[in-house]
Amino acid sequence: MGNTLLQYATVLMLSIFVGIEIISKVPSILHTPLMSGSNAIHGVILVGSMLVLGAANTNLEEVLGFLAVLLATLNVVGGFVVTDRMLQMFKPKTKVAPKDTDEVAK
Repeated sequence: MGNTLLQYATVLMLSIFVGIEIISKVPSILHTPLMSGSNAIHGVILVGSMLVLGAANTNLEEVLGFLAVLLATLNVVGGFVVTDRMLQMFKPKTKVAPKDTDEVAK
């Protein structure tokens, strides 16, 4: 049991380091397309967490499954909100017509 836990912890730490190295080297111009791809991956995670919740047998499994579904949902929604905000930055600004100066003077 202890050896398995150590193996899982090692894989977790290595994946964190690899993830940081990969993400730090991504140019900012590619960030929006990568966020869209990441949102698709999180959608798969959401489906997987719903399947795990459906197969839960104990109260602890139900609570953990519910938390997994909740956090995955927040991750998907947050990712799409961030992507939408980034795409809004690239849209041209619409110019507002100046107000009539006669009305301002009244």
